[in-house]
Amino acid sequence: MTEPILDAAPALDFDLKSLPKVSLHDHLDGGLRPATIIELAEAVGHTLPSTDAVALGEWFRESADSGSLVRYLETFDHTIAVMQTKEGLFRVAKEFVEDLAEDGVVYGEVRWAPEQHLQKGLTLDEVVEAVQTGLEAGVDAAEERGQQIQVGQLITAMRHADRGQEIAELAVRHRANGAVGFDIAGAEDGFLPSRFKDAFTYLAENNFPATVHAGEAAGLESIQSALVDGRALRLGHGVRIAEDISVEFEDNSDDDGEDTVGMVTIGSVAAWVRDRGIALEICPSSNLQTGAISGFGDGIESHPLDMLFQLGFNVTINTDNRLMSGVTLTDEFELLVETFDYDLDDLLELTLNAAEAAFLPLDEREALVEYINDAYANLG
Repeated sequence: MTEPILDAAPALDFDLKSLPKVSLHDHLDGGLRPATIIELAEAVGHTLPSTDAVALGEWFRESADSGSLVRYLETFDHTIAVMQTKEGLFRVAKEFVEDLAEDGVVYGEVRWAPEQHLQKGLTLDEVVEAVQTGLEAGVDAAEERGQQIQVGQLITAMRHADRGQEIAELAVRHRANGAVGFDIAGAEDGFLPSRFKDAFTYLAENNFPATVHAGEAAGLESIQSALVDGRALRLGHGVRIAEDISVEFEDNSDDDGEDTVGMVTIGSVAAWVRDRGIALEICPSSNLQTGAISGFGDGIESHPLDMLFQLGFNVTINTDNRLMSGVTLTDEFELLVETFDYDLDDLLELTLNAAEAAFLPLDEREALVEYINDAYANLG
């Protein structure tokens, strides 16, 4: 199919932090406070690159800003190391929610891989319970400050390991205790979702939703496997779906100046994703850091999210790892306003996209959508 690219909306001057936000792609082990890492590392005897909170935060951002997903993932060795006890998991989860609420997030899905937190002898069920207790404490703390937030766990299996079925069963087992969905994460290239085909079948048989990391470090084959083998309702990142879209520009310039029109041809995989409203969990700053958008250009202005948004893809905006990228969801919104001249209507649409893609029951999604719409309407 062939369609014209639309022009971007005018710029916005507004306090974005006050806007209600929905966070669908935010890793628990990528959102720690540097000061907390230092305190927890001392308690467990783990050596850090720095014991100064400011310097440590800078180290994480510089290490992540390498253009390599492999190097990016190495930074998690330190955060995971301090998340091996019930106390550590509780504190990290509680502060995670508090930081989301402080940024205006009213619904957040917290993804993490329980299998990475067993080094001190905890069981899979114990780590899930510790995180859930921390999340609930964070919600309570936020409410005491007059902040409204709801959260759920996305139980994640590491795609290079062989525990997919076990983790899928763990997720379903805790569906009444905070688990709202399943994911696979880690090194994407060379580890297709098809490796966990049986686990995804088990999830489908138990009517448990899945989002799949795909279209970040690998391209269309990974996305196709996420859709077919993973039965993905959302794509984690999914930005490389743009590789299935071609753009041809026609120069219709006249004596009064240039008028360039872009015609877009959408391939079958991209059309399937768009036409069925499969949400893309796009993380702009992270995508730039890890090289996920290197095929489209060198800077954030080359990110294909604007093209995808204008073409009607179900784009949602997320942070991925707030510590490593040094961003909040407010920062990502500000980046879109500055780069693509998005206005308040654009930000509302992106937020509603996320709310409607949340792994919540229909009545709760409708209530979330109504809350967001009312908040935006009151701004006027």
